[in-house]
Amino acid sequence: QVQLVESGGGLVQAGGSLRLSCVASGSFFSLNTMGWYRQAPGKERELVAVISSIGNTNYADSVKGRFTISRDNAKNTVYLQMNSLKPEDTAKYYCNDYNFGFWGQGTQVTVSS
Repeated sequence: QVQLVESGGGLVQAGGSLRLSCVASGSFFSLNTMGWYRQAPGKERELVAVISSIGNTNYADSVKGRFTISRDNAKNTVYLQMNSLKPEDTAKYYCNDYNFGFWGQGTQVTVSS
């Protein structure tokens, strides 16, 4: 069983920045593809960014150039640096272990205009 614990969410003004962290338990972290998803009220959960075990990344068009996903395998942690935040980025952000299909509990990000 893999446990994922997100942190770093909060309230920020438009144009501001936040860095989300997701710490994973287990010994297979470095081998797994990890992702960040988000879900706004009344909307479906959507992919934000994903990073493979060797560091290849992919982003949703809506966040390209503003968000950066990274990982530190020594710390079993995946990060999401979010810059130039917009009100439409407001959502609950979830960490996902793609290989095992596990999800974290989510962390709320609220961007005020």
